[in-house]
Amino acid sequence: MLFSANSYLLTDSTFRLLSDFIYQNSGLRYDETAKFILQKRLSNRIRELKLDSFEKYYYYLVYHPNREAELEIVFDLITTNETYFFREERQLNAFSEELIAEIVQAKQDSRTLRIWSAGCSTGEEAYTIAMLCKQNPLLEGWDVDIFASDISQKVIQTARRGIYGDSAFRSTDEKQRDLYFDRTPEQKYRVKDEIRKMVTFGKLNLLDEQKIGIFGELDIIFCRNVIIYFDLAAKKKVIDNFHRKLRRQGFLLLGHSESLLSISTKFKLRHMKHDMVYQK
Repeated sequence: MLFSANSYLLTDSTFRLLSDFIYQNSGLRYDETAKFILQKRLSNRIRELKLDSFEKYYYYLVYHPNREAELEIVFDLITTNETYFFREERQLNAFSEELIAEIVQAKQDSRTLRIWSAGCSTGEEAYTIAMLCKQNPLLEGWDVDIFASDISQKVIQTARRGIYGDSAFRSTDEKQRDLYFDRTPEQKYRVKDEIRKMVTFGKLNLLDEQKIGIFGELDIIFCRNVIIYFDLAAKKKVIDNFHRKLRRQGFLLLGHSESLLSISTKFKLRHMKHDMVYQK
């Protein structure tokens, strides 16, 4: 029997079960206003599995032998991954012109810079960070290590390929694009190897303290436009994890629509010349 995507209705009771399950496994909280979004984004997947209801799909996610792989698909379907290179320019200027200078002054002995792009989506942010580090003369001779993570395996695969269309360059100077990208036969742009090798991509749930514990000490964490999707408890847990992983005086950069108000008092807000950032 075949079912159209329109035939699947997400009842209130099943929505609560499904949204709680997603929250427990990702920290992403969907309230009642997002019920239609889940229904729309998951209906086609239910049809592909030849299931006839959201309730059966919920039990598939909980009990089926392929539940872990299926959960990966759910994350790919429900997360929004719209981004582009050189996004939020003022903050990037603060990073490249002010934060790097402070770190270089403080770490002359080790000459290592360790950065985490948390919730990196398809990789534009991480590669932007790498380009800014590459062209900064203060980092000449330094070991720059950038780790980029996302909960979606699909976007991590896209990031590793490093191939982008015109829409990813809406805030990119043409000279920067020509300097750090090669044109492909399909008229797209591929990140040059000198930039790609500066970034390591990996799948990671920001609530997974065990995996995050593997990280060494970090100088800067970028987590922009990510925690807005978490409820307060998950936000506090994520920010606490960031605080533990940052070195003393390390920096946390959030999106412009995000703040630590009512979440954490462990960071101080620094008013830089270009933008505001948080510091441990």
